[in-house]
Amino acid sequence: MNRKILRLALPSIITNITVPLLGMVDTAIVGHLDVGSSRLDYIGGIAVGTMIFNFIYWNFGFLRLGTSGFTAQAYGARNLKESMNILTRALSIAIIISLILIILQYPISLLTKLLIENNNGVWDLAMRYFSILIWAAPATLGMYALKGWFIGMQDAKSPMWISIFINVLNIVFSLIFVLYFGMKIEGVAWGTLIAQYGGLITTITIWLLKYSKLKKYINIKESLQWEEMKLFFKINSDIFLRTLCLVLVTTYFTIASSKFDYPTLAVNALLMQLFTIFSYFMDGFAYTAESLAGRYYGAKDRVNLKKVVKYLIGWGLGISVFFMIGYTFFGQNILRLLTNKEDIILASRDSFYWTLIIPLTGFLAFLYDGILIGLTASSIMRNVMFIASATFFIVYFSLSGILGNSALWLGFILYLSIRSFLSWYFSKKLIFSK
Repeated sequence: MNRKILRLALPSIITNITVPLLGMVDTAIVGHLDVGSSRLDYIGGIAVGTMIFNFIYWNFGFLRLGTSGFTAQAYGARNLKESMNILTRALSIAIIISLILIILQYPISLLTKLLIENNNGVWDLAMRYFSILIWAAPATLGMYALKGWFIGMQDAKSPMWISIFINVLNIVFSLIFVLYFGMKIEGVAWGTLIAQYGGLITTITIWLLKYSKLKKYINIKESLQWEEMKLFFKINSDIFLRTLCLVLVTTYFTIASSKFDYPTLAVNALLMQLFTIFSYFMDGFAYTAESLAGRYYGAKDRVNLKKVVKYLIGWGLGISVFFMIGYTFFGQNILRLLTNKEDIILASRDSFYWTLIIPLTGFLAFLYDGILIGLTASSIMRNVMFIASATFFIVYFSLSGILGNSALWLGFILYLSIRSFLSWYFSKKLIFSK
């Protein structure tokens, strides 16, 4: 079982480690901009711009999550026709949503202006970033659907190569636009835009090379039948609500950070990059959980389903301890890779200890999200997220006047802890009862 887990997990880990590099590279580039006497907060601008896209795209994460769960079950049942129906549904929805987002970009920017304090030009910088990168929506959401399908088909290597290629393009073009053309935050946005469309073209090419024989199973009329679409949306509506809560927590984290004095927003943005590294690393095992749990559930193999859950928990615990030790000794060095602003690095020390607690409190939340997606048991995920998110906001609003920024981090830690415990508790009967 360990071999099966690692065969899927290692490529997924590489894939997911490269995903935050898009944001980290953007942050690192603007974090080293020489702005002279200017007080423009470029790191804060990138943080807010990234927050907007997280809010938009994470809400449509069901295009990947739901697709992988349904596809894994179809794969376990050896139903290739249904796997293609699932991909067709997901891509159709991705195209429609992306067009709506592009049309609504101006109202989205106005809404953001109501929520974000424009200290040090943060909102203005974020809008310069947003107005360019919003045009990548078709590529980003299209890749969500295709990557979810790859994972469901037990193919973790294709998303890995795609992500590596996207990040190489992002680094190269962002540096060219910023360093050679002096475009600053606009250059970072253009680099990321080109990388996203390059990734989509690469994804389609890989699909054609590896899975073109499945084209014979494409049936648009059958894929979009109302009864099948209802089931797709029923499961994905739970995933949508779960993801909406996740996005509200992470988005409000940035909004609340922007209301504190400089450089709190930049400090929290940098520290959240450490959480991002851990989260995408753990998501590598969560994707494995989606693939294997869905496969064994679809094949009605409960013995291996129980086994894979136990093994995944063991891997998750080990990785959490590894990250806690790594951040203890090398966390400050990682921050210095992201910025050379000593005032920000110095200010981060007061909150750094929170990042050491995150791995142990949060690893089960990631793993059980993957397991439950594979089982398409989305209602448990939804209900757990409702409770955990409510806890975050209650703690922050109750204690922010006393603890300030520490109330924000305390609420976030409790949010992760409750997700972990309740996901484990409510899933026991579902997985181990028979």
